[in-house]
Amino acid sequence: MRALAHPRLGPHAAVRSTSDAAQRSALLPAGLPVPTARLHLRLRRLPEPSPPTTRRSRPMPPPTATAAAGRGGLGGFFPELSSPADFAAVAAPGGRISVVGFGSLLSERSARSTFPDLEGFRVAALRGFRRVFAHAAPIFFERGIAVEATKEFSSLSVEPCEGEMIVVTVFEIKEEEVPAFIEREHEFRFLAVVPEGLDGVPFTNQAVVCARYSDEEYFKERCQGSKEIYNQRYGRFNIDKIWRDDILPCRLYLRHCVLAAKNLGEPAYSNFLDHTYLGDRKTTIREYLATTGAGIMEEEPPELLKSRYGG
Repeated sequence: MRALAHPRLGPHAAVRSTSDAAQRSALLPAGLPVPTARLHLRLRRLPEPSPPTTRRSRPMPPPTATAAAGRGGLGGFFPELSSPADFAAVAAPGGRISVVGFGSLLSERSARSTFPDLEGFRVAALRGFRRVFAHAAPIFFERGIAVEATKEFSSLSVEPCEGEMIVVTVFEIKEEEVPAFIEREHEFRFLAVVPEGLDGVPFTNQAVVCARYSDEEYFKERCQGSKEIYNQRYGRFNIDKIWRDDILPCRLYLRHCVLAAKNLGEPAYSNFLDHTYLGDRKTTIREYLATTGAGIMEEEPPELLKSRYGG
């Protein structure tokens, strides 16, 4: 195994990672030098000179009425999944659904606390997305770790971004777990994506990622235009806007995500620091922790939350 040098950090250790197909070791530097993945999907992407194809276990099913690709906005480049039936259409052989973890689910312990029966937890890469702290999360208010005065109550989401690539985790859940998954991640847009191994080989099965939604769509479609539903989920925490760019990471949550990424190895750690952004889409987490967010990594969670936010 040959270690590659990070352009800013210098040489780092090798990390084990495979695609769904071959079991092999590979490296991924924190930058973006991995060759572009070649996908055989029915997706609307930016025009390319000659769209290539790649081997896949089965073709991408056409979007259903509730899984329309090309709806516009941030979700328009990838098929959107809106119902358990849509999720079933992207299931792997055997009926399991692949899920992408990019924040707290970088931690296998956190992932198993949410999905006790998950299988195949592994490191992967997701091309064409960036991580952004621009999502007001009610769970932080429920757990008493939101700091409203300084607007430190954001969790992570991802959004399509040409030229970006993030190191993530992928694992499989049972199809019967999908309704609870949809309910728990009520405010997100579910997109079908194709991760790849750190060796650059695309996975043979699609996976689901929780991406940025919009307040207008959320209120209309998920809350069915009901202020009562919205207030039950958000209004009671004085959150009148979910997707916003003027908030900062919840301190304990950010610490947890950084530690989880670090536990996955140097490539995942550096990628998280350098390809995760504040709501301004300019300030990286590495820069934030060295300036305004200095001291966050030294803060310990309350005793009751040490396991949940321990990385």
